[in-house]
Amino acid sequence: MSKPYILVLYYSRHGKTAEMAKYMARGIEAVGFEARLRTVAEVSPIHEATTAAVPSEGAIYCSHDDVKQCAGLLLGSPTRFGNMAASLKYFLDSTSNLWLTGALIDKPAGVFTSTSSLHGGQETTLMSMALPLLHHGMLFAGIPYSEAGLTNTQTGGTPYGASHHSGQDGSNELSEHEIALCKAQGKRIATLAKRLGVEA
Repeated sequence: MSKPYILVLYYSRHGKTAEMAKYMARGIEAVGFEARLRTVAEVSPIHEATTAAVPSEGAIYCSHDDVKQCAGLLLGSPTRFGNMAASLKYFLDSTSNLWLTGALIDKPAGVFTSTSSLHGGQETTLMSMALPLLHHGMLFAGIPYSEAGLTNTQTGGTPYGASHHSGQDGSNELSEHEIALCKAQGKRIATLAKRLGVEA
Protein backbone atom coordinates (compact mmCIF):
# COMPACT_ATOMS: atom_id res chain seq x y z
CA MET A 1 0.00 0.00 0.00
CA SER A 2 1.34 3.43 -0.92
CA LYS A 3 1.94 6.13 1.67
CA PRO A 4 -1.16 8.28 2.33
CA TYR A 5 -1.19 11.55 0.41
CA ILE A 6 -3.18 14.73 0.04
CA LEU A 7 -4.08 15.40 -3.58
CA VAL A 8 -3.63 18.96 -4.85
CA LEU A 9 -5.61 18.94 -8.08
CA TYR A 10 -5.62 22.13 -10.12
CA TYR A 11 -5.90 23.75 -13.52
CA SER A 12 -3.59 26.66 -14.29
CA ARG A 13 -3.47 28.61 -17.54
CA HIS A 14 -0.76 31.17 -16.77
CA GLY A 15 0.98 29.61 -13.77
CA LYS A 16 -0.40 31.45 -10.74
CA THR A 17 -2.79 28.69 -9.63
CA ALA A 18 0.06 26.20 -10.08
CA GLU A 19 2.25 28.38 -7.87
CA MET A 20 -0.44 28.42 -5.20
CA ALA A 21 -0.61 24.62 -5.40
CA LYS A 22 3.10 24.40 -4.61
CA TYR A 23 2.64 26.47 -1.46
CA MET A 24 -0.31 24.26 -0.49
CA ALA A 25 2.07 21.31 -0.84
CA ARG A 26 4.51 22.89 1.61
CA GLY A 27 1.77 23.15 4.21
CA ILE A 28 0.75 19.53 3.63
CA GLU A 29 4.32 18.28 3.92
CA ALA A 30 4.80 20.21 7.18
CA VAL A 31 2.24 17.83 8.72
CA GLY A 32 4.11 14.79 7.38
CA PHE A 33 1.87 13.84 4.46
CA GLU A 34 2.96 13.47 0.86
CA ALA A 35 1.52 16.20 -1.36
CA ARG A 36 0.58 14.80 -4.76
CA LEU A 37 0.25 17.60 -7.34
CA ARG A 38 -1.86 16.80 -10.40
CA THR A 39 -3.42 18.86 -13.19
CA VAL A 40 -6.02 18.31 -15.91
CA ALA A 41 -5.86 18.52 -19.69
CA GLU A 42 -7.18 21.46 -21.68
CA VAL A 43 -10.73 21.15 -22.98
CA SER A 44 -11.01 21.69 -26.73
CA PRO A 45 -14.09 22.79 -28.70
CA ILE A 46 -12.94 20.35 -31.38
CA HIS A 47 -14.50 16.95 -30.73
CA GLU A 48 -11.41 14.82 -31.05
CA ALA A 49 -8.40 14.07 -28.88
CA THR A 50 -6.15 17.12 -29.16
CA THR A 51 -4.06 16.82 -25.98
CA ALA A 52 -1.15 14.48 -25.51
CA ALA A 53 -1.73 11.69 -22.97
CA VAL A 54 1.24 12.94 -20.94
CA PRO A 55 1.91 16.67 -20.44
CA SER A 56 5.23 17.91 -21.81
CA GLU A 57 5.97 19.85 -18.62
CA GLY A 58 4.60 20.59 -15.17
CA ALA A 59 2.33 18.36 -13.10
CA ILE A 60 1.10 14.96 -14.26
CA TYR A 61 -2.51 14.66 -15.41
CA CYS A 62 -4.81 13.44 -12.67
CA SER A 63 -6.38 9.99 -12.84
CA HIS A 64 -9.54 8.79 -11.12
CA ASP A 65 -7.34 6.54 -8.98
CA ASP A 66 -5.38 9.60 -7.79
CA VAL A 67 -8.67 11.03 -6.53
CA LYS A 68 -10.07 7.75 -5.19
CA GLN A 69 -7.05 6.89 -3.08
CA CYS A 70 -6.28 10.32 -1.61
CA ALA A 71 -6.60 11.03 2.11
CA GLY A 72 -7.76 14.57 1.38
CA LEU A 73 -8.18 16.93 -1.57
CA LEU A 74 -7.37 20.53 -2.42
CA LEU A 75 -8.96 21.76 -5.64
CA GLY A 76 -7.73 24.86 -7.47
CA SER A 77 -8.74 26.84 -10.55
CA PRO A 78 -8.48 30.32 -11.99
CA THR A 79 -11.75 32.19 -12.20
CA ARG A 80 -13.78 32.01 -15.41
CA PHE A 81 -16.75 34.40 -15.18
CA GLY A 82 -17.15 33.69 -11.46
CA ASN A 83 -16.87 29.94 -11.94
CA MET A 84 -14.18 27.27 -12.18
CA ALA A 85 -12.41 26.73 -15.51
CA ALA A 86 -14.07 24.35 -17.99
CA SER A 87 -11.09 21.98 -17.95
CA LEU A 88 -11.46 21.30 -14.23
CA LYS A 89 -15.26 21.06 -14.48
CA TYR A 90 -14.90 18.56 -17.34
CA PHE A 91 -12.69 16.36 -15.18
CA LEU A 92 -15.03 16.57 -12.18
CA ASP A 93 -17.98 15.69 -14.40
CA SER A 94 -16.20 12.43 -15.21
CA THR A 95 -16.05 11.28 -11.56
CA SER A 96 -19.57 9.81 -11.40
CA ASN A 97 -18.25 6.35 -10.57
CA LEU A 98 -16.43 7.74 -7.52
CA TRP A 99 -19.74 9.27 -6.45
CA LEU A 100 -21.67 6.04 -7.05
CA THR A 101 -19.21 4.05 -4.94
CA GLY A 102 -18.89 6.70 -2.20
CA ALA A 103 -15.11 6.72 -2.59
CA LEU A 104 -14.66 10.28 -1.25
CA ILE A 105 -17.16 10.29 1.60
CA ASP A 106 -15.78 11.77 4.85
CA LYS A 107 -12.46 12.88 3.37
CA PRO A 108 -11.43 16.52 4.03
CA ALA A 109 -11.38 18.94 1.10
CA GLY A 110 -10.73 22.59 0.34
CA VAL A 111 -10.53 24.94 -2.65
CA PHE A 112 -8.34 27.79 -3.95
CA THR A 113 -8.40 30.26 -6.86
CA SER A 114 -6.66 33.08 -8.69
CA THR A 115 -8.20 36.06 -10.51
CA SER A 116 -6.88 38.84 -12.73
CA SER A 117 -9.17 41.46 -11.16
CA LEU A 118 -9.46 42.07 -7.43
CA HIS A 119 -13.25 41.59 -7.42
CA GLY A 120 -13.30 39.07 -10.24
CA GLY A 121 -15.44 36.39 -8.64
CA GLN A 122 -13.01 34.76 -6.24
CA GLU A 123 -15.64 33.75 -3.70
CA THR A 124 -18.18 32.51 -6.26
CA THR A 125 -15.46 30.45 -7.94
CA LEU A 126 -14.47 28.90 -4.63
CA MET A 127 -18.09 28.03 -3.89
CA SER A 128 -18.58 26.59 -7.38
CA MET A 129 -15.71 24.20 -6.69
CA ALA A 130 -17.07 23.32 -3.25
CA LEU A 131 -20.41 22.10 -4.65
CA PRO A 132 -19.18 18.90 -6.38
CA LEU A 133 -17.03 18.10 -3.33
CA LEU A 134 -20.11 18.31 -1.11
CA HIS A 135 -22.00 16.08 -3.54
CA HIS A 136 -19.19 13.55 -3.15
CA GLY A 137 -19.75 13.59 0.61
CA MET A 138 -16.43 15.23 1.39
CA LEU A 139 -15.89 17.31 4.52
CA PHE A 140 -15.43 20.85 3.23
CA ALA A 141 -13.03 23.04 5.21
CA GLY A 142 -12.11 26.66 4.61
CA ILE A 143 -9.57 28.83 6.40
CA PRO A 144 -10.40 29.95 9.97
CA TYR A 145 -9.95 33.56 11.09
CA SER A 146 -7.32 32.38 13.55
CA GLU A 147 -5.06 32.77 10.50
CA ALA A 148 -3.92 36.39 10.77
CA GLY A 149 -3.53 36.68 7.00
CA LEU A 150 -7.31 36.72 6.57
CA THR A 151 -7.70 40.01 8.39
CA ASN A 152 -4.41 41.56 7.28
CA THR A 153 -4.40 40.79 3.56
CA GLN A 154 -4.71 43.63 1.07
CA THR A 155 -4.84 41.25 -1.91
CA GLY A 156 -6.34 37.74 -1.96
CA GLY A 157 -7.55 35.51 0.83
CA THR A 158 -11.01 34.35 1.93
CA PRO A 159 -12.44 32.10 4.64
CA TYR A 160 -13.74 29.84 1.84
CA GLY A 161 -10.22 29.12 0.61
CA ALA A 162 -6.97 30.75 -0.42
CA SER A 163 -7.02 33.18 -3.33
CA HIS A 164 -4.62 35.35 -5.31
CA HIS A 165 -5.02 38.60 -7.25
CA SER A 166 -2.71 38.19 -10.25
CA GLY A 167 -3.46 41.54 -11.97
CA GLN A 168 -4.70 42.17 -15.50
CA ASP A 169 -1.43 41.06 -17.07
CA GLY A 170 -0.77 38.31 -14.52
CA SER A 171 2.36 40.07 -13.25
CA ASN A 172 1.42 40.28 -9.53
CA GLU A 173 3.50 37.90 -7.44
CA LEU A 174 1.83 36.08 -4.57
CA SER A 175 1.83 38.37 -1.54
CA GLU A 176 3.23 37.40 1.85
CA HIS A 177 -0.32 36.90 3.18
CA GLU A 178 -1.46 34.91 0.14
CA ILE A 179 1.51 32.55 0.53
CA ALA A 180 0.86 32.16 4.26
CA LEU A 181 -2.80 31.35 3.63
CA CYS A 182 -1.92 28.75 0.98
CA LYS A 183 0.45 27.03 3.40
CA ALA A 184 -2.11 27.25 6.21
CA GLN A 185 -4.81 25.69 4.05
CA GLY A 186 -2.56 22.82 3.00
CA LYS A 187 -1.63 22.25 6.62
CA ARG A 188 -5.27 22.33 7.72
CA ILE A 189 -6.45 19.69 5.23
CA ALA A 190 -3.54 17.41 6.15
CA THR A 191 -4.18 17.94 9.88
CA LEU A 192 -7.87 17.11 9.43
CA ALA A 193 -6.96 13.92 7.55
CA LYS A 194 -4.74 12.94 10.48
CA ARG A 195 -7.50 13.69 13.00
CA LEU A 196 -9.84 11.51 10.95
CA GLY A 197 -7.50 8.60 11.52
CA VAL A 198 -5.22 8.67 8.46
CA GLU A 199 -1.60 8.18 9.48
CA ALA A 200 0.94 10.19 7.48
